[in-house]
Amino acid sequence: MRSSKALRALPAVAVAVLALAGGQAVAAPTSGSAQQQVIAARVLTYDSSQAAEFKDAVTKGAAIWNDSVANVELKPVASGQRANIRIIADNGWPRTATTSLGSGTIYFGRQAVDEGYNTVRISSHELGHILGLPDMKPGPCSSLMSGSTAGTSCTNPNPNAAEKAEVEDNFAGALASSAATRDLLFVD
Repeated sequence: MRSSKALRALPAVAVAVLALAGGQAVAAPTSGSAQQQVIAARVLTYDSSQAAEFKDAVTKGAAIWNDSVANVELKPVASGQRANIRIIADNGWPRTATTSLGSGTIYFGRQAVDEGYNTVRISSHELGHILGLPDMKPGPCSSLMSGSTAGTSCTNPNPNAAEKAEVEDNFAGALASSAATRDLLFVD
């Protein structure tokens, strides 16, 4: 009984010691009154006006990422605004050129589609590069970032748990707003 009274008195003693020493004492919030900090997702806009026949796949790829992570949200760019991400259809192999975390250009290459690769998987994969994920080749179909090494029979457009966690980390707090500029080219 005596030790529990002493333990309950410790916070008051600590406050008194800090006050005498010229320090500042601040009461810690109780679990019932603790404030929870809610951080809004970083919004990245994309322009699919040059995505030609792949516009629907881009919309589906963005929706997959929006359903998979909380720290970043992909939205179509509003008229008159500049997009963080440009998507351009071309005849080459799919590739992404990043300029910084959350910014760059995706070239939605028809070559992979002509070879039988799934368009929504391509879209999700390339958006993954914009979100800071590297290729993970070779890899299984369960890894979105395994890209073409999973084969044409792989239609999985969803990031796995590790890929989701990495994107969440990439866009957590101040890191997302002050990401260093980096020019990278991912050819898948």
